[in-house]
Amino acid sequence: MAHLLNLTTFTDKRGNLTVIEKAIPFDIKRIFYIYGVDDSIRGGHRHHQTIQAAICLKGSCTISNNDGKNTENFELDSPAKCLIIDPKDWHQMFNFTPDAILMVLASEYYDEQDYIFENYKA
Repeated sequence: MAHLLNLTTFTDKRGNLTVIEKAIPFDIKRIFYIYGVDDSIRGGHRHHQTIQAAICLKGSCTISNNDGKNTENFELDSPAKCLIIDPKDWHQMFNFTPDAILMVLASEYYDEQDYIFENYKA
């Protein structure tokens, strides 16, 4: 099941510095980011192999994950929160604030054959 990591963040009078190195439990092969989202729902799939790490760099959004047994919603509202999404997690992203920037780090390069669009049966 998907789970949150709290990324190490150093804060002083100059601002914040959040560290990703050694926090992501896989080698990163692909990085993309989603922004300028209206009231649409993004995602709506799971994977055969790809593990993902989602970080909302600015603003906030909600990610709903269903692993076939449990469904859980995660509010990403800080760049120090990182949601690890396992391949089995059918996920959707929604409730994007107008300024939201969601960065996703992936364990695999894009492969259309890796996507499973069907949700689990209720």
